[in-house]
Amino acid sequence: MNGLSFDVAHLLAGGLVLISFMMLYQDRLYSLLNIFAMQAVVLALAVAWQAFVQDAPHLYVTALIALVLKAIIIPVALHRTIERLGIHREVETVVGIGLTMLAGIGLVALSLLLMLRVTIGVDALAREDLSFALCVVLLGLLMMVTRRNAVSQIVGFMSLENGLVLAATGAKGMPLVVEISVAFSVLVAFIVIGVFLFRIRERFDTVDVGALHRSRGDSE
Repeated sequence: MNGLSFDVAHLLAGGLVLISFMMLYQDRLYSLLNIFAMQAVVLALAVAWQAFVQDAPHLYVTALIALVLKAIIIPVALHRTIERLGIHREVETVVGIGLTMLAGIGLVALSLLLMLRVTIGVDALAREDLSFALCVVLLGLLMMVTRRNAVSQIVGFMSLENGLVLAATGAKGMPLVVEISVAFSVLVAFIVIGVFLFRIRERFDTVDVGALHRSRGDSE
């Protein structure tokens, strides 16, 4: 059973990293949102498996929150926001996709090297999950800094938060009140970001963050 527990957890956590690369590769907003929803589903499965392995029923609540909020509500809401605002459907990048993917590979190598060194002596299952979680966090951060469109930056932020959830659950979970607080914080942040998107669209007729710099007279 221990071998099966490790293999399934390893597969699901590795799947999150793979999906993060798929998100980096996307050049269409709708595809990006669909893949983010897929990442949320895999996250929910990973957390549910940890709940089973650790015999921690409260983690099933975390899995349900991830499934309902991140895999259904937020992607649907962002789809409708894109349609309502008439946002340009292509994902505009600061650097090319190829360079971004290479940077992502470098970050994954760095994450694995770092975490496997600093977690010597830690339970093997937690050690692997923490390593993959750091990969997801750094790839989410990479998406935020290499995308010009505000919507894709929001997706990068939420992907980063998925990595934090994986890390918390892999390291023997976190209190239920913290999980619920995090979920509501993400929801509130999403609502606030949505309001800002509408205001930016009304003021600048675009959600390309480069337009904000140009409006201040900054050079790109």
